[in-house]
Amino acid sequence: AASHGILIKDAEALELVHSVKTIAFDKTGTLTEGKPVLKKITVHEGSEDDNLKIIAAIQSGSEHPLAHAAITEAKRRNITWPWAGAVRNLPGKGIEGVVQGKKYIIGSHRILQGKIPDNSEGSTLSYLTDESGKLLATMSFLDDLKAGSKKAIELLHEQGIKTIMLTGDNEESGKRIALQLGIDEVRANVLPDEKAKIISTLKTGGGTVAMVGDGINDAPALASADVGIAMATGTDVAMHSAGITLLQGNPLLISDAISISRKTYAKIKQNLFWAFIYNVIGIPLAALGYLSPTVAGLAMALSSVSVVTNSLLLRTWRPHEHR
Repeated sequence: AASHGILIKDAEALELVHSVKTIAFDKTGTLTEGKPVLKKITVHEGSEDDNLKIIAAIQSGSEHPLAHAAITEAKRRNITWPWAGAVRNLPGKGIEGVVQGKKYIIGSHRILQGKIPDNSEGSTLSYLTDESGKLLATMSFLDDLKAGSKKAIELLHEQGIKTIMLTGDNEESGKRIALQLGIDEVRANVLPDEKAKIISTLKTGGGTVAMVGDGINDAPALASADVGIAMATGTDVAMHSAGITLLQGNPLLISDAISISRKTYAKIKQNLFWAFIYNVIGIPLAALGYLSPTVAGLAMALSSVSVVTNSLLLRTWRPHEHR
């Protein structure tokens, strides 16, 4: 598995993943490239450049993908931004800061407290408001799907696995992605700390549950799942929390990990079966005196050779993209 980009941390993960019935996916960076682009700014107060200047000032120190997209757009427009003070993250909502003596908040629809309807048209939306909650600008971001995401979901369905997407995006954006990929179920508007709770709920429904993610926010859910699967293109925290890590962040490797686990588990059962048969036949014959020590020793050696040979046949396995 490692030679094909699937790093399995321990035997428990290998033995569990074969029985997975449900897989929950994080969206950004797992099914998408994780490199959103700011496509549109809808201005409600002031000008586009003035609002983008405030946004860039507050988000200049942020590692969030949407912040990177906004900064990239500001640089493309040759906008220079002032220093922002009192910058503070608002968990599950966004970020706030003070620019030129005025306080601003950037974040999801949660900072609007339901003041405007969701008009995302399938995009990820972020809003800029002032301290009083007055809406100044709406930013629309698009994040391309990974090349193998759709095929990965198709392969999982062929393996009889239910797929669920967990996203902090609005419901319309989540449904658009799910429709494109053929995902069975969408849980939208999910806060970071709610992912682990959703995984725990899925586990109580019966069947083995896996979680696939790449970010710091995914780490609790990865640890909570029966099997955590992390993208190597993500954070170290996510990889440490997962039992399986996929190199290159290729979603096609998810079905391959399940495939190699199922084949390995089948080999384990075959080896146990033949070892059991050898003993069931050999021990009574030896006890009754029908087997000489030499023949019994050869039978033991043959048993070991057959088990090892059967196991080595796993080396003929190839991941989907190379079959």
